[in-house]
Parts: sequence; C-alpha cells; structure tokens
Amino acid sequence: MSPVCHCCPDQKGNDPAIPLTTGGVRLAPAQDLWSTVKNKPVKLRMETSGLGSEPPMTIHQMFLATVQKYGDYPALRGKKDGTWVTLTYKEYYQHARAAAKSFLKLGLERFHGVGILGFNSPEWFIADVGCILAGGLATGVYTTNSPEACQYVADNCEANVLVVENNKQLIKILQVRDQLPHLKAIVQYKGELEQKLPNVYTWAEFMKLGESVPDVELDVLIDSQKANECCTLIYTSGTTGNPKGVMLSHDNITWTATAAGLMTSLKMSEEEIVSYLPLSHVAAQVQDMWICMRFAAITNFAEPDALKGSLANTLREVRPTSFLGVPRVWEKMQEAMKSVGAKSSVTKKKIADWAKGIGLQFILFLYSDSSVPWGFTLANALVFKNVRKALGLDRCKACYTGAAPITKDTLEYFMSLYITAFELYGMSESTGPHTISWAEGYRIMSCGKVLTGCKTKLDKPDTDGNGEICFWGRHVFMGYLNMPDKIEEALDAEGWLHSGDLGKHDKDDFLYITGRIKELIITAGGENVPPVPTEDALKEEVSIISNAMLVGDKKKFLSMLLTLKCNIDDNGDPTDELTPLAVEFCRQHGVIASKVSEIINKTEPAIYKVIQEGIDRVNAKATSNAQRVQKWTILPRDFSISGGELGETSEFIDKLNLMNYRSSLML
Repeated sequence: MSPVCHCCPDQKGNDPAIPLTTGGVRLAPAQDLWSTVKNKPVKLRMETSGLGSEPPMTIHQMFLATVQKYGDYPALRGKKDGTWVTLTYKEYYQHARAAAKSFLKLGLERFHGVGILGFNSPEWFIADVGCILAGGLATGVYTTNSPEACQYVADNCEANVLVVENNKQLIKILQVRDQLPHLKAIVQYKGELEQKLPNVYTWAEFMKLGESVPDVELDVLIDSQKANECCTLIYTSGTTGNPKGVMLSHDNITWTATAAGLMTSLKMSEEEIVSYLPLSHVAAQVQDMWICMRFAAITNFAEPDALKGSLANTLREVRPTSFLGVPRVWEKMQEAMKSVGAKSSVTKKKIADWAKGIGLQFILFLYSDSSVPWGFTLANALVFKNVRKALGLDRCKACYTGAAPITKDTLEYFMSLYITAFELYGMSESTGPHTISWAEGYRIMSCGKVLTGCKTKLDKPDTDGNGEICFWGRHVFMGYLNMPDKIEEALDAEGWLHSGDLGKHDKDDFLYITGRIKELIITAGGENVPPVPTEDALKEEVSIISNAMLVGDKKKFLSMLLTLKCNIDDNGDPTDELTPLAVEFCRQHGVIASKVSEIINKTEPAIYKVIQEGIDRVNAKATSNAQRVQKWTILPRDFSISGGELGETSEFIDKLNLMNYRSSLML
C-alpha cells in the first residue's frame, strides 16, 4: 500500500483532516536565547527588518513548499544493483510521512531521539525527515563510533529507535542494547537480517508498520510543531570529555539553508550534488539535505567506498553543479593528479606546466585588478576543460572546502587548473556556515564574508587585530542538551557564540583564521605562540609531511611532531606504506624508500636534511626567537581516529604533553 500524499486532496477529492499549509509563522512563547532542555523553545535572534528578519519556518513548511511547486522533480538518486533509482520530491515526501507514522507505531515519544548509524542513502534522509515530522530529534551517529560511543549518544538523546545500515552496525547496538532503557526498536535499512530478533526490523518491514496509523494523528503532530523548538541533534566535542549534543531548531536549519543558498545564488530546481561526507556532521547535513530540500536540488548518493576511490567515478557520472570536499579530499585529488602527471611524457608535462601558470594568473585576474593572461583561451581548451571533465567538475559552478584548514599549496594547485575551492567556516553550533567564500567574494586563504543576516565580533583583539571570533544570527544553536555548564562556556551573557578560534578581518571584511585560543602555546618565557600558522607553513614547504604538531607549552623552546604521507587501509587506519607522491618525493632527493619505517630507521639523511631546510625557512619568517622551532622528530604512525589523535573525543593533547615532556622528544 502506497502512502498518501497530504500536500493535496486525496483521490476521492477529500481534504486532509488538518489543512497542512506552508504559510503562517509558528513560534512557541520563549524568553531566553538558549536552552539545555530538549522540549524548551528559545527566543530567535531575529532582526527587526531586512536580512535576518524573514518569517520562521518549520522543516515541514519548507519541505511542503518545495513539494507543492516541484513535486514531480527528482529529489533523491541512489544506485541499486548498479542502476540509478530516483525518488521525486512528492515520493520523498510520501516516504517521509510513511516513516513518521512507523516511528509513531514503534512508540517514538515527543522530543526523544532517533539515532541513525550508516552511510548516506535515501533511507538515511527518509529516516531523518520522518523522525522530525513525527516530533522526534533526528540524531546522526558516526559510523566509526565504538559500541560504547554509540551507547553514550543513544542514551543521551533518549533514543526510542535506532536506524542502522547493516549487520556490522547492528552488532554494535546489540552489544549495548541492555544499557539503553529508552530503546524500543532497531531498524536495519540495508540487506536482510542475519537473524530474526525481537523488535529488530528490516527497512521494508519498518515502512509498512505505520499503515494503520491515521493520517490525522500525524497531521496534528506536524501542525503542533514550532520553528523555535529543537528538531535535530549534532554530536560534537572539543578535545576532552563526552560528546556534546548540539540542539538545532527548525528555524536554525530552514533559515540557514535559505540564507546560504541565496548568498551563493542557487537556482530553484537547477542544482545537483553528490552526497558522500558523513551525515552525522553538520556540513554534510546542511549541504546534502537541507539546502537541497530548500532549493529543489537533486541529491545523488555515492557508493559506501567513496573515500576509498569510487567517488571519482560517481562525480564523472553525476557531474554535480557544486561540490563540497574537506581538505583531505582535495589533497587526495591533488596527489592522484600529480601522480598521473609524473608519468606523462616530457611534452605533456611542458604543456601542463605552461597551462597551470596561465591558470593561476587567470584566477588572480578574476579576484584582482590584474590583466587577463595571454594564452588563457588556448590553455582552457588544451588542459583545463579536460581536467574538469576528468574530475566530473565540468558542470560545477562552485567548489567548496571546509571543516578544517586547507593549505595554500593545495588551493593554488587547483587554481592553476582553473578550479577555485571556496573556503567555508563555521561550527556545528552555527548550523554549519558562518562565513562563505563565493565567486563574488573571494580572497585566497580567507574564509570569506559573514553569512548575510548574521554578524561577527572579534572579542578582545590584539594590536594586530586578532581576536576571538564570535557569532550572532539565526544560525546560532539553541544550546547543548543537558549540559548547562558547557553552554556557559559557549555563549556569553548577551548571547554571542564564542568559537574559540582567533581571527582578523582585512579592510574589505574578509575573515582570516589565525589560530585557536585553546591551542595557544605559552612558552616558559611567557610568550603566546599560535601553532597553526607555523604548522601550515611547514606543510607547504615540505610536501612529504602529512601532519605537523607544534608543542612546547611551559617549555623553554618549541618542538615539532611530524608525520609523513602514507596510504590508508580499508578501515581508515594509516599504514607504513608511503603514498606514491611521497615515494616520488624521496626519489627526487635520491632516496629509494617505500615505507615510513625505512626513513625513520635509517634517519635518512637526505629526507631529514630537506625537512630541516624547510624548518629553517619557516623559522626565518618567525617574529621572535621564541616562535622558532628548535627540535623536531618524525613519528612512526600518522594521526588517526583509531589511534586516538583525531576524533570526536580526542585525548591527543594529553598524549602530546606526555610525549613532549619525555626526554625532550627523544632528541
């Protein structure tokens, strides 16, 4: 039985029991700008006029507005047995309603969580939106989480239902099921169950469960939702402690999606993207789900092994109109292209080098007052068009990078190929973007300008204009679930969100990130040293370096921990094998090596020499002796989530301190 679309009269001409409309502002009374209680609404940071004063909407109101105008347009596309299968916006809406009724049948309570654990897919979207329509709190769970980490998130949001991708993820939940008192059911959305268990359902079984739930019951629930109430949780954290549940309201999501899309000139029903970044992360959710829903765009789902190599094939098939990649994705593309280029003939290399010089000049022309370089048209025809086509970016109007710092080397490499990666900056606590770079607003190494309708304040600026970046706007989150002590650290008395990041503006109001307050190293001599500029500078100087970490808090001098670029295995863990480009780097310096251990065990003189020379060049630019790197070492293993150096609850700072204080870095 197919679910009925309630955005229009049914086949008999009867109207829905509750007239669901896109119009009308739905706000609950609220006095405070923040909350740590899941069912407490907040006062919106609305402007009295102009940008930021737009009428609030719920998720359903935004969804229904798109369905009513673009219901027959494609919404979600995923591969089944190698063939693309499409859901229109009307079908997407119907499936979301069916899922909502099934959640109600399973006993989903108002403001209780539905945890979703798995790779991006139509089912992920339908479960998320269905949960929100049913009055729950949609909660993405990282697929890399341990059973214990899954248990913490599910218990913290009082999840009534957990939706998992496959048996691998199901096993994690079954291991901690008896520690989840609010859990009523588990749904597996890919494949058949390997064993039948009580209250564990396949996706097909789940979608049929709610057929007996009256539409009027769901309609009443949808109609009761208010734009300033919580509907989604994004779990994030700093360097220590348990993850924090970032509470996002309907208005946080719908307003931010609208503002970001309008600022970047998105066109209704003309956009198409590839979904592959983890949907438990705010950047992927806002880009793949909410901006696409607001602007009737098509979301194409990549294969689960996207980041292991298949993403390139999907991009060439889809040819998206915009593309968001975290820095590591851009770096991997850069490494792959350089590896191919290294094998080209001498003639092809010369043409490519000539064209890249022209490309970089042309990009600089676009964003400055310089003249158009001679030969651009020829370089575009010979090289740039072919490169963009090979990458699947020939239709791409905008490429973005965010979620972490990116090096100038990587940005300039793609600029030389006539591809500009626009930087974004924001937090889970700002519903994703706070500043955006785009075609009409770009400066290399800048994160762009503040989202229209929002404000930036630099708190306690120093003599160079560097201050803590603070946010204000409709995108600022409601609060941390059940963590009143943490909300006091994030929001000041006036309601400004303190990022913990240091930044400054140029004369045209472009924002530049210059460091992080908690990462400031205070030397034994009392000098404050922001580590990020030094770390980034060294990675630009020496291309074999993967990660650099400056240490030396309360010490007489600074030291550096380095890792080399290595291949990643199927579990996402670093191996001992150097990447092809790292191997080529070694050969260029007269070293035959294919493993990290070979370089470390031999203290390979040529490699150590080139690293020291890079550090010397970085030191030459230091503003004082205290900011110069005195000692360094290469670690045998790159940073990773499994190793504990990276991740949602990283203990890396503690590890670094131990390593730093032990035998002066063994040097």
